[in-house]
Amino acid sequence: MRRLTTTAAAALTAAALLFGLTACTEESKPTARAQENSARQSNYDRLVAKQPAHTLSHSPTRDTKNFWIDTWGKTPGKLSYVYLQDARGSWGYFILKGLPVTYCVSLLPPEQKARIDLGSSGTGDAFVPAPSMDGTYSSNSNCSSYYGQDATTGAYVEWSVGANQSYLLYSEPMDLPQFKGAVPLGKTQLDDIKR
Repeated sequence: MRRLTTTAAAALTAAALLFGLTACTEESKPTARAQENSARQSNYDRLVAKQPAHTLSHSPTRDTKNFWIDTWGKTPGKLSYVYLQDARGSWGYFILKGLPVTYCVSLLPPEQKARIDLGSSGTGDAFVPAPSMDGTYSSNSNCSSYYGQDATTGAYVEWSVGANQSYLLYSEPMDLPQFKGAVPLGKTQLDDIKR
């Protein structure tokens, strides 16, 4: 009986060791995602070593950003001239007080940190959608819808781009051939603006 117990204990110990070694081997084996991430990082490191990013002695992008700031950020109520072209090639325009804004723009961050239930893991922090100032939620949708304020009446105007309609924005009226027949789409007309 003692021999049977010793043999059984030895067999169980061997099985446990074999199972343990197999489990360790499987656990130490990287996942497919980890392998791909490692390959991606390795490739990036190799390419950076061969082709490092060049540096600039001057940034034209910063110049243009500063131009944008100087154009739109120095004069409250500066007028903007929005020319819209429809699918037939016809042009219309709005003259707005300030810049047009897309529905994707928000005064508040679109997400907020919140404590959430993680099920059996307990609770944790996550970023969740935050309500906007009107008490509703949105998800960066309607990015092709723009709105603004009519320059002389203060009326709300809105339009969409895409689906064969596009727009051009200028800081002053454009006397270009394609705009000759442009019709006012809001109350303010070019003749209402003193140049």
